[in-house]
Amino acid sequence: MSAAQAGTAVADPRTRVDLAHSAKLHHQAQVRSRLKEAVFHVLVLAVVAVVLYPAVWMVASAFKPSAEIVGNVDIWPTHASLDNFRKALAGIGGVSFWTFFQNSVLLAVGSVIGITASCSLTAYAFARITFPGRDAFFVLMIGTLLLPFHVVIIPQYIVFNTLGLVNTFVPLLIGKFLAADAFFVFLMVQFMRNLPRELDEAARIDGAGHGRIFLSIMLPLMKPALVTSSIFAFIWSWNDFFGPLLYLKSPGTYTLPIALRLFVDQTSVSDYGAQMAMAVLALVPVLLFFLVFQRYLVEGVATQGLKG
Repeated sequence: MSAAQAGTAVADPRTRVDLAHSAKLHHQAQVRSRLKEAVFHVLVLAVVAVVLYPAVWMVASAFKPSAEIVGNVDIWPTHASLDNFRKALAGIGGVSFWTFFQNSVLLAVGSVIGITASCSLTAYAFARITFPGRDAFFVLMIGTLLLPFHVVIIPQYIVFNTLGLVNTFVPLLIGKFLAADAFFVFLMVQFMRNLPRELDEAARIDGAGHGRIFLSIMLPLMKPALVTSSIFAFIWSWNDFFGPLLYLKSPGTYTLPIALRLFVDQTSVSDYGAQMAMAVLALVPVLLFFLVFQRYLVEGVATQGLKG
């Protein structure tokens, strides 16, 4: 089209109307798109506010006097103070906060070590070694996931009490070192099955046995699965309330979740402020642990769908 023809087309009234109509439609589409984005962001912010409200309330309450926590609709403290944190760090019942903290760290770290060591070894046996009854044992192990924890509480307690292990950390840790957590075994088995078997065959040609293959090949490749299991094991053990409540009897062996309960006594004065402060202090290690290893958690979940 020549310049004269283009000028004639632009000068055509119908062409100008079409261009104006197209511009109007494009503007309306942009307005609708921005409106949808605005509505979406408002809904997301509303959901975030609902989800984060308990955490914000807990942190704000840690700086309030106990009298302002119960029955007060204001979130932010009128007169912020660190007295609650001083009481929490001082401990309760003659036991300091750091004793409760050390007990929780011991159980959490012990759970991580036990689960990563025992469950990875068990998963290797199920995923890479062929032995009689392997599939049947694997099905039985998965079946334990359907067994409620409360069904085995009384038999386990009787066994540990007979052995004199109540009021020790053994009942809370021994299952971690015996691959009793079928969830983690299943997670690692699925991860190993996605790894190419050519790696095993090449290692066997070089004279490596199962131990060498497991330590030198499988464990380095299982890093995402191991870190994912470690994160879940640490958080679940750190937040566990029922197990320590059942097996730990003396205040010197209490963990942080049990220590939180000591600040609230329905028969006497309850120190809700110190309880909130200790809850905030107990939450910090979990947040730090998750923030440090969150990229491995995402990587471990993402690689579950990959095939070797």
